[in-house]
Amino acid sequence: MLFTAKLCLNVYVKHTRFGYNALATVPTRSNKKHHMPKRFLRRYLPEHYKIKEHKHLRVFGNLLHSANLWHLNRHSVSRAFAFGLFCAFIPVPFQMLLAAGLAIIFSANLVLSVILVWISNPITIPPLFYFVYRIGAWVLNQPYKAIQFHLSIDWLSQQFSMIWQPLLIGSLICATASAVLGYWTIRLLWRVSVVISWRKRQKNRKIPP
Repeated sequence: MLFTAKLCLNVYVKHTRFGYNALATVPTRSNKKHHMPKRFLRRYLPEHYKIKEHKHLRVFGNLLHSANLWHLNRHSVSRAFAFGLFCAFIPVPFQMLLAAGLAIIFSANLVLSVILVWISNPITIPPLFYFVYRIGAWVLNQPYKAIQFHLSIDWLSQQFSMIWQPLLIGSLICATASAVLGYWTIRLLWRVSVVISWRKRQKNRKIPP
């Protein structure tokens, strides 16, 4: 009772001395929840049901109904960027399944994880994986070979055995670097956006002299 009375008295003194708005300027957890990154992502991301009904993702069944896969926060989004970018550099035809599996295991945002995989698509695959192959060949000090890259079962069965070592090494290097860079960049940008948004609210509040 004595502690409660002292607490109420302190709040009353601060309220009467500095005014109500002075108390309102103290940042709270609820003030941080609604900010630019979440609104921006929700505006452009597809609806959940479109991802759940995708033919390649039906293999996961009821796992797609976990609420953790659809949250948009600093942790789930940064993990999604890490997994999506990592899988985009892995030379396998089932990148989307790999990204979705990682998102399910580590509670990353499923939509972003799957979408970012499409950085490697039929248009970008030839230059992207040629660059990855050159990185691996340079690391292993091997001569370059003239290879046409097509991420398909036929290509894997015919030409993958010729360059699998430099391609695999280069893929792991680029995938890891992209994942780490994407993860920490998103966390930094998210934090900066929260700080900017909070400062704008502070500036818009009318504080009595």
